[in-house]
Amino acid sequence: MNPRTSADGRRARGERRRAELISATLRVVEAEGVAGVTHRAVAREAGVPASSAVYHFATLDDLLVAALTSVTDTYVEQLNALAEGGSDVAAALAAVVADGSGADRCRVLAEYELTLLAVRRPALRPVVRRYLAALTETAARCTSDPTAVRAAVAAVDGLFLQGLLDERGVSTQEIRDVLNHILGCGADG
Repeated sequence: MNPRTSADGRRARGERRRAELISATLRVVEAEGVAGVTHRAVAREAGVPASSAVYHFATLDDLLVAALTSVTDTYVEQLNALAEGGSDVAAALAAVVADGSGADRCRVLAEYELTLLAVRRPALRPVVRRYLAALTETAARCTSDPTAVRAAVAAVDGLFLQGLLDERGVSTQEIRDVLNHILGCGADG
């Protein structure tokens, strides 16, 4: 057997296991909140030995950072796609936020819990800042007014939270109207 092929296979299995553990972490946060996250609970959710969780993530902060990074990567990709696609910024952001209070409600709740944890856990802050920077860059496509951009970022966060608090969610049109008002862009934005 070729040692390189064997090493590549182990690496691939290790990456799959890490991904399984990250997904399991998000499911634990969805079900029990951040307080429910332990190496043992995540391993149980992933269906792997507890030692595997500790092997891949030595500390709970490592595990939480990896989970939040995974989520942030998805949002940053979505926001980058908006920039590349030349789409209506307010409409595209509204769709993302509305999905968060609808079909993706449980996932967004877990993400918000991890984001709020960054207030107490500095290891999470760079991940949150990366998301906020991407959101800021997206909002800045509509206006050069830094106050309007900051207001739009705050509005997106606030609307995500409102959608989580109200089981009915927030409508895409309502979100779009708020963002158009703040950013001064419409379908042409």
